[in-house]
Amino acid sequence: MGIRPEQLALHYPRLYHMAQLGSWPLIQRHGLLSTVALLDLFEVGGEARETLVARRRPEGVEIRHSIHGTAVLRDQKPMDASGLRRSLQDGLTPTQWYRSLNEKVFFWVSRGRLDKLLAAAAYRDRRQTVLTLDTAALLARHADRVLLSPINSGATKPVPAARGRDTFLPLADYPFDFWKDKRNLREAVVELTVRDAVPDVRDFVLKVEEVGGGTIPALLWERQPPRP
Repeated sequence: MGIRPEQLALHYPRLYHMAQLGSWPLIQRHGLLSTVALLDLFEVGGEARETLVARRRPEGVEIRHSIHGTAVLRDQKPMDASGLRRSLQDGLTPTQWYRSLNEKVFFWVSRGRLDKLLAAAAYRDRRQTVLTLDTAALLARHADRVLLSPINSGATKPVPAARGRDTFLPLADYPFDFWKDKRNLREAVVELTVRDAVPDVRDFVLKVEEVGGGTIPALLWERQPPRP
């Protein structure tokens, strides 16, 4: 049972995060923030906050702040109400599931999963900002706040995978060998998540690109190797 941080980094040395186009400057200033953390930063409260946290977002939602400018909460197009209700276990409600998702920052552990999302009908014609991170560096600081998932927790299409209270588990409790034997090493972990935020994410980023939209990728930033 479980997997050590160094083992996880060995199997999945890179992490990938798809962010809203144009979001890199805000990420540099504040890090990668969950929906809840971003709403805190932008001081969004009341009924508007409840709607954004507890319900599905069929489209991206722009929020504004007098100091921080604008940000976009990503849509949740890969989810659908009927599929989510069928897939939920342990007595969880859709509202509880959306709250759980909105409290986390999400990373793919394989480039293939990222490329599949970029090629999806909802996103293939739009440019995205993609961050590539060093897994070992992130785990060295945040392993105690990392939760792993064996499914794409933000999707219910085309077939909704079962999900419940044990979908997100700490490294020490994650049944890595079970999933490796049931599937394969590449699919033993699907998502790596961090609770709340990764404020120091710039320390772990290796490369930032704009990709998609039918045009060639554009490199926005790349970590330079240390000088000898």
